[in-house]
Amino acid sequence: MHKTIKLLRDLDRYPVFDLNILRSAIGKPSAYAKVYLSRLKKAGLVFRIERNKYTVHKNAFLVASRILWPSYISLWSALRFYNLTEQIPHAVSVVTSRRIKKPVLDFLGTKIIFSCIDKKYFWGFKKINYEGFEIFIAEPEKAILDSILLEKVSEQEILEIIKRNRKEINFKKLKKLSSETKSKDVAEKVKNILERAGCK
Repeated sequence: MHKTIKLLRDLDRYPVFDLNILRSAIGKPSAYAKVYLSRLKKAGLVFRIERNKYTVHKNAFLVASRILWPSYISLWSALRFYNLTEQIPHAVSVVTSRRIKKPVLDFLGTKIIFSCIDKKYFWGFKKINYEGFEIFIAEPEKAILDSILLEKVSEQEILEIIKRNRKEINFKKLKKLSSETKSKDVAEKVKNILERAGCK
């Protein structure tokens, strides 16, 4: 029991870990580590995220951006994190530039949804400290821009978000980011939304 407690403390340092990390932590070969991992899962001490991805944490927001690399939290989840919307997402939205084999994961009853974005748009996110761990999340303006690029939030909803958060959103930065997409359509949409919101 004492060894298990120590192991769980060691694993607690990782938002997400794999079999290699567990094997290294217990100093045993892979075959033994697999059996031990199975026991930990059955005891409800370790949770499976997907194949060879595990965690001892129950917070989907914490593990979401550490499942697939590179990736970051964005869209409704980031908008809610920054209190730019009162809507409470029923899933954690993650953006990645990699091909996605399984776009939706069910983690302890919470869905983690991955959206693939073109590599040329994979920027505008940062690393923050969340509950003592480093996670990756879009900057507020990039979360809005991602919502337009991926068409995950309607223009009307984005308009309302901007109207309600004039002091929290950097409109000049949003315009600049939209121009950096090199997409006339996206830049025009952002310009139109900002004009309708009375933010020039």
